[in-house]
Amino acid sequence: MILHFGILILAGILLPVLLYFESTENRKGLVPAKTALSMLFVLTALVQAHPHPAYYHFLLLGLLFCLGGDVCLTSPKMFLMGLVAFLVGHVFYIIAFFRLSCFNSWTWIGAALFFMVSGGIYLWLSPHLGPMKGPVGAYVGVISVMAVGAFTIMGDPRLPLTARGMVFSGALAFYASDIFVARDRFIKKETFNRFLGLPLYYGGQFLLAFSVSHVG
Repeated sequence: MILHFGILILAGILLPVLLYFESTENRKGLVPAKTALSMLFVLTALVQAHPHPAYYHFLLLGLLFCLGGDVCLTSPKMFLMGLVAFLVGHVFYIIAFFRLSCFNSWTWIGAALFFMVSGGIYLWLSPHLGPMKGPVGAYVGVISVMAVGAFTIMGDPRLPLTARGMVFSGALAFYASDIFVARDRFIKKETFNRFLGLPLYYGGQFLLAFSVSHVG
C-alpha cells in the first residue's frame, strides 16, 4: 500500500512537469518526463496482486505497448509508429477485457453508442487526415472495440463493482483523451488539448493498472 501511494505521489509530481514541458515544447525535458510517468503505470500493474493471471498478462502487454507509443509521440516524425503501438496496445486490452467477461446487454449498448460516436469523430477528422485516413480509421475502430469491452465488463455482475468501475472509467478516460490527441495533431495544435488530454490519459491508464488487483 505504501508503494502504491508512493507511485501516485510521484505521478502527481511528474504530470505537471510534463504539462510544462509540453506547453513550452521543450523536448529535452519532455522525453524523460513522459517516459518516466508512463513507466509508472507499468510499474503499478507489476506491483499489484493479480488474481486473474490472463487479465493481468494481457493488460500488462497493453500497458507496455502504450509506454512505447508515448515515447514515439514525443517526436512528430514518429506519430505513425506511435499510432501503431497504441493500436496494438488496445488489441491486448480487448483480449484482456473479453478474457475477463462475456458478452451481455451492456456489450450491445456500448457497440451501438460507439458506432455512432466514433463514426462522428472520424467524419469530423476525415477532411484533415490526408494519407492518414486508413491508419486513423483502423485506430478508431480498434479503440472503439476496446471501449465496448469496458462496457461489457461494466455489465457483468459476477465481477466486483470496484473492478468494473476502474476498467469502465479508465477505458473511457483513455478514449476521451485520444480525441484531444487527434484534435491537436489534425485539427488545431494548442496547449488546451494537452492540458485536458494528458490528465485523462494518465488517469485512465492508472485506473486500468490498479484494476489488476481488484478483478478476482
